[in-house]
Amino acid sequence: MTDHVSTVREALDGSSDAALTKVSGKQPMLDRPVKMRPRTRSFVKNAILASLSLQDLAAIGEFLEPIVLKERMILQEPKKHLDHVYFIESGLVSLRIVAAESILESAVIGHWGAVGASLLVVGHISTHQSVVLFPGSAHRIRVEDLRRVTKERPEIREHLFRYV
Repeated sequence: MTDHVSTVREALDGSSDAALTKVSGKQPMLDRPVKMRPRTRSFVKNAILASLSLQDLAAIGEFLEPIVLKERMILQEPKKHLDHVYFIESGLVSLRIVAAESILESAVIGHWGAVGASLLVVGHISTHQSVVLFPGSAHRIRVEDLRRVTKERPEIREHLFRYV
């Protein structure tokens, strides 16, 4: 028992890593590889929003509006001005090229993406039709509000550009 007490005292004094190993049976924390927690927010399911800093998320968050995505709901039409950008939380959205009465599905967007984010790079007019394939939820933001926030907080713009 006295050997154990002296070993604990050595460990508490910080004089011996070996003493700490002897008491706990584990290596000291400094010798272990450090596991970094991913930069995500568990309360946000969209990958773009979850990767933002808390300050950027708070800045954009005041403009975000939750929305239910219903099957076959059209989020954007080709050759029309887009009012909102949609950050998908759950469900799937199809990006389609519609021409000469033909439809070509060019992409599918889920919780990792945003519908309409490319308009920040290109302009206000959509070239795709976006239709909900599987119902779910999203956060939407008015294009004007998103432009304003990205001017004030360039880190948000960088995240969106990386996605696009």
